[in-house]
Amino acid sequence: MESPLASLLWRSLRVYQVFGANTDVGKTVFATLLGRTARKLWRDEAVTYLKPVSTGPAHEADHCHINRFVPGVAYKTLFQYDIPVSPHKAALASGKPVPSEDALLAKCREYAADCNARRGKGWLFLETAGGVHSPSVSGRTQADLYIPLRIPTVLIGDSRLGGISQTISAFESLLLRGYQVESILLFENARYENHRYLSDYFQEHHRVPVTSAAEPPRKSDDARLDAEAMAEYYDRTGCRETAGSVLEHLRRRHSERIASLESLPEKAHRHIWYPFTQQSLLGPADIMAIDSAHGDHFQTLIPQAATEDAASGKSLLRSSFDGSASWWTQGLGHSNPRLTLAAASAAGRYGHVMFAGAVHEPAMELAETLLQTMGNPRLSRVFYSDNGSTGNEVALKMGLRAARLRYGPDDEQQLGILGLKGGYHGDTLGAMDCAEPCLFNDKVEWYDGKGYWFDYPTVLCSNGEWSVKIDGGGLRAELGDAKRFRSLDEIFDMEAREKRGEHQPYEKHIVDILDRLHKQGRRFGALILEPIVIGAGGMALVDPLFQRTLVNVVRRSTRLFSASSGAASPPPTTGPHDWAGLPVIFDEVFTGLYRLGRRTPSSFLGVHPDISVHAKLLTGGLVPLCATLASESIFDVFSSPDKTDALLHGHSYTAHPVGCQVALESVRAMQAMERRGDWDWAKNQGWTGAGRQEGDNLSEGVWSVWPRDFVESLSRRSQRVDGVWALGSVLAIHLRDGAGTGYSSNAAAGLREALGRGRDEPGVRGPWNVHARVLGNVLYLMTSQTTTESSIRQLTELVEESLAT
Repeated sequence: MESPLASLLWRSLRVYQVFGANTDVGKTVFATLLGRTARKLWRDEAVTYLKPVSTGPAHEADHCHINRFVPGVAYKTLFQYDIPVSPHKAALASGKPVPSEDALLAKCREYAADCNARRGKGWLFLETAGGVHSPSVSGRTQADLYIPLRIPTVLIGDSRLGGISQTISAFESLLLRGYQVESILLFENARYENHRYLSDYFQEHHRVPVTSAAEPPRKSDDARLDAEAMAEYYDRTGCRETAGSVLEHLRRRHSERIASLESLPEKAHRHIWYPFTQQSLLGPADIMAIDSAHGDHFQTLIPQAATEDAASGKSLLRSSFDGSASWWTQGLGHSNPRLTLAAASAAGRYGHVMFAGAVHEPAMELAETLLQTMGNPRLSRVFYSDNGSTGNEVALKMGLRAARLRYGPDDEQQLGILGLKGGYHGDTLGAMDCAEPCLFNDKVEWYDGKGYWFDYPTVLCSNGEWSVKIDGGGLRAELGDAKRFRSLDEIFDMEAREKRGEHQPYEKHIVDILDRLHKQGRRFGALILEPIVIGAGGMALVDPLFQRTLVNVVRRSTRLFSASSGAASPPPTTGPHDWAGLPVIFDEVFTGLYRLGRRTPSSFLGVHPDISVHAKLLTGGLVPLCATLASESIFDVFSSPDKTDALLHGHSYTAHPVGCQVALESVRAMQAMERRGDWDWAKNQGWTGAGRQEGDNLSEGVWSVWPRDFVESLSRRSQRVDGVWALGSVLAIHLRDGAGTGYSSNAAAGLREALGRGRDEPGVRGPWNVHARVLGNVLYLMTSQTTTESSIRQLTELVEESLAT
């Protein structure tokens, strides 16, 4: 199995990619000039030239020119197609094998790694074909194709008429994709003098040096005369001095990049205050230095690389799979060009604009798209805030006010929140008030103790068997022992389970608790749930039938939430989509928008919330934004003409256009993936329909990118593993701990460290590992929605190896 691709960075080999602002701007001439001068200035160092794809007759290939004029150069063209047209057309018409994008990038890295291993210190110039956005063999533009290699760039500008615009546009295309353009070179043109304008422009706006060189002689029909003229050109003092100054700048920038990267952990240890971290236990060696990110991976500094001698020749970077999806935010991969361009477009058109009493198109389009996407007939309003914590606080304010107005408790009566144990809904004061105390810190001084958190059954696969487990002595005594199922899919078959009466013990349990609380004088204003999965509270997969039953019971138990225990009843609801019992809030910050394989986790439960909160995957992981969706009956409780009755909540960056535009692009992209069937490979891994009987409803099956046989195999490692579950992009491994589970457990630390070591064998694709997070005894891994089947195979192999250590 091939490992992920590590970016190109070695201490002794300086690698630079040569892009052109257009075709025929002199990329090969400048590459030759740089290579020839490097050979003279650094006589003990190797100079290497790589052309990944070349079109046209083989004898006219660019490496022939390099070989002729750079003595002692090593050179290589990876793929040569004889037809002199764009690579994507030449490759198809040639009849020759067409490499995949991954294979092409891997061969580029393989050649660079070989240069570093065999030739040691020196230079490697990788020359692209055509312009920045000229297509490669796959049809993808080169600017997008070469992102994962993260090679510092030399851009060859256009000295011709129109070249100023062409050069600036090419630069901005590279900049938007995260390329580090270290130098811009172009020929001097006495008529247009583009080099003068561009030099001033890039110095003022980007502080990137622009260097010009005399134009080379016109090509002669006589090959001998042409060669003599070019040799004389390359030997000119001015050309050599120009190239020398550029090379010295590139050499210095290479050293500065490495020094800056290696200094990051120590600087961070001195100046950064990390969240959710006991700082006294964190040393510089524990801090991961990230050079860049793309797709599912960070490019991270290998810890020991900073202390190894340059002669070792080892890569300084490795590819680290983002196992927590960067705190559950990644949906469309790091540095996704579509999201980047969406952000840039909105930033360029709007920047940030006031939203109170105003509206802009990205906010309106996103609101309409979300309401349509949810498929929830109750929802009609969208309230924007800046993250999941604030979005949940908004939702609680909505629910509490609606309940207070309907049930009319006296002003002294505090309304509590119903939820689930371990439920965690953010870090604002209001959101923390509705979380279970002691979840993270038993010194939460603002907790008022008025809420109630239900214990609940959980789903696990243990020893190859799926079951609904009932932990906690009191709950087990009331509901019985674990119930076994043939598959995860069968557990999610709500209709079949209700026909068998499995919900009835849950219903009695919930009603008894609510009745007891009501008799104690406890009053509540909302029910808030993380549907299906309790995230930060321990990565627990809740029995969906329990949550469904809880919502249904709450909605039909109006008498248990009224302020009076007499016969008087609260005002009746006025429509089928009005809230009943209590407003039901679904905190979908983590579980929403395809994280669990569906647009919304409410579809698993077959019940619709009155309020739902969406963040994280909303913007594909690029920028913060949250949308709290509410029903019209919730909205109406704030419709009084008295300003003090308004929902007095807002943020300086409410509905910021950049976030709204990125979210719109993200949601539409995931919807398109669903329509195209991009996840069909995952659905066909033994999940959907498994264990159902003939005639059962199979339209709403469950699935995961993690293969079913892999999950069940892990669950049989009973000496270390208590149980496993997988759904959508999430895998949770619950490790055994005789001392007890929870946040104090260190049972998952060993597995996390083994994954962190990864595979460091010196493969041509580079070393790689997995950066994972743990929640006490639970280690979880989470993919993006764009993770490939081959990546899953790589990860499953590493997980199995790591568990065996």
